Amino acid sequence: MALTVNIYYTGTNGSAYKFAEEMMAGGLAEKVRAEEGNLRYEYFLPIGDPETILLIDAWESEEALDFHHKSPMMKEIAALREKYHLKMRVQKFIEAK
Repeated sequence: MALTVNIYYTGTNGSAYKFAEEMMAGGLAEKVRAEEGNLRYEYFLPIGDPETILLIDAWESEEALDFHHKSPMMKEIAALREKYHLKMRVQKFIEAK
């Protein structure tokens, strides 16, 4: 059962955008996309909220997402999140059959 996770990263003075830029430029986003079970990993800019970046992250299964959460990459992502002093708001959607 596929699932999609929306993560809203919010900071100040453009820090959320800088975080997303570093995720992409440093290759971390591409590493996540290459993980088994990843269907989508894309950043978006919400209109009207310049201090927030939306990550849409989709996975084939809960197991694939759990494996990603236990990967060494998560420590790198968490360190970047801390570097940019970001707050997160998470929404999770499970595909209906």
